[in-house]
Formats: sequence, structure tokens, C-alpha cells
Amino acid sequence: MEYRTLGRTGWNVSAISFGTWAIGSAWGTVNDKDSLSALHRALDLGVNFFDTADVYGDGRSERLLAQLRQERKEKFLIATKAGRRLNPHIAGGYNKKNLTAFIERSLRNLNTDTIDLIQLHCPPAEVYYMPEVFGILDDLVQIGKLRFYGVSVEKVEEALKAIEYPNVQSVQIIYNIFRQRPADLFFIEARKRNVGILARVPLSSGMLTGKMTRHSTFEKDDHRIFNRHGEEFDRGETFSGVDYDLALEVVEQLRPLVPAGRTMTQFALKWILMNPAVTCAIPGAKNSKQAEENIKSVDMPPLSNFVMENIKEIYNRCVRPTVHHYW
Repeated sequence: MEYRTLGRTGWNVSAISFGTWAIGSAWGTVNDKDSLSALHRALDLGVNFFDTADVYGDGRSERLLAQLRQERKEKFLIATKAGRRLNPHIAGGYNKKNLTAFIERSLRNLNTDTIDLIQLHCPPAEVYYMPEVFGILDDLVQIGKLRFYGVSVEKVEEALKAIEYPNVQSVQIIYNIFRQRPADLFFIEARKRNVGILARVPLSSGMLTGKMTRHSTFEKDDHRIFNRHGEEFDRGETFSGVDYDLALEVVEQLRPLVPAGRTMTQFALKWILMNPAVTCAIPGAKNSKQAEENIKSVDMPPLSNFVMENIKEIYNRCVRPTVHHYW
């Protein structure tokens, strides 16, 4: 495993970490036994950072991580998120009463006294212009409920605003072969401030595994069927906001660039790790086999300049016009 320093926290975290959205909810049927097997296998292979949220299965993912902590002696870090339990999800809901209640609930789910890293969970853009919200988080750090805090964002503009707050330690943002804009300016500014970057949706909702076809089907509780056009949350969360058929075509153009003996999944994750500004990628895994495949991307040789240039050309020609200006 490769480890990278997460901003100013002093933590060295696994370059391939573990995102737990898929084992919580909105990705079709999951089995807790298989989920725990994936979590254990990730630990076996050196993963020491797990990302979750209080709304993933209404706390299901948080409770699975608490169980993992009980079953293993190794120390590992857990980042969770708060805010999306608000209904309606409005900026005014990000107040002391609500945030404190959300964090207390996550502390119970995680069976801990202190959360390693809390992240505001893709709040409305107005929240980034409300310094009192970040003051609340500062107070929760001071009393020991939190060790550090960061944000999870939809847009580059939100990320740039968030890192103006001095105690924002990390930004979680969608970054993958289909969503390259964060590297243009945000990564540069984040490195100047020594802010950690968590690359979320690294496989574009599974599209960049290369396993999907025009005939692929999804269960009714899978966001890849019910959020194609942003019906439930931001459209960019599903297939990175790229049209399904177009994404399939782009995957076929990328396929010849995948090194022999490697999978499209590993290729897509290695592309993310080629950028030194990225602290870690957080792909999900529903079983131990998927976890192993993700983690094997770490030991891939660097992608050649030829391959990197071809990926950029494909993005600029096919994908950039449809997503770059939105997020």
C-alpha cells in the first residue's frame, strides 16, 4: 500500500481507501456479511481510512465500521459526514442544534467519543458563505467531539470557497477520468494551503469498471436508475453527470489504453493517483473481490505520458463539452 499525508492532520492515509456508500444504501441489494468481508479484506491489504456518512443506509455504514473496529486490533481512521439528514435540505438548517444532534448520532453509531473527521455533506452553496457554520465545527473540535473537519462538495467553486476557512482540513470532490476540472485550479490552491483531497466517485458510479453495457440493469433502489437526471440529488453524483450511452462509448475508446494484465477499474484508479495533489481515492466495494481489485491499482506502474495524453484528448473531445462547465 502507498500512503499519503492528509493535509495538515499529520495522518498518513492509504492512497486507495474505502468509500462505504455502496454498502449502506442506494446501490441495490447489499449483504452485511459480504460488506464486512470487504472491509476486513481492505484492512488486510493496508487500507487505513474509511469514508462514510450518517445517511448511508440511515447509519448502516457507520454501524458496520463500528463493528469492524470491535473485530480488529488495527487502528484505522473513519471520516463521516453530516447535513443531508436535513429535510428540507436548506442552508438555514446548518445550525448549532442540528449539527450537534447529527454528530451525537454519528458518535453513537460509530461507538466512539470522538469522530476522526467530519465533513459537511454537500451542503447548499450558501453554507460556504456562512462563517458561523465553521465556527460551530471549531467549537466541537475544542470540546473533543471532533478531531478535524472538512467538506464534501459538488462544485469546484464550493471547494475554492471552503478552503478559505483556515481549519478546513480536507475537501472531498468528484474527480475521475470523466470529471477532470478540479485539477485545473482547485488542486493548485488546495496544495498551497496544504488541504487534503479525497477523490470521490472515482469509478463514475461503476461506469469506469468497464463492466457496463447498454443492456445493464439496476434495481429500483439503485441511484443509477432513479437519479439519472438528478431527480433525487445532484445529477453529477450518477455517472459523473455524463449521459449513459456517451459514457459507454468513451469507455470503449479508453479500453485499448489499459495495460495488459490490468483491469479498467485499476486503470481508472491509477489515473487518479497519478496526480500528486490527490491524497486518496475512495472507491466502494460490496465484497472482498472488489476490494482487492481496487487496491491492486496501487502497485501498477505509472501510466505513460502517451497514455495520459490520450486520456486527456478523449476527455476534451467527448466528455468536456457536457460536464466541465457544470461542476
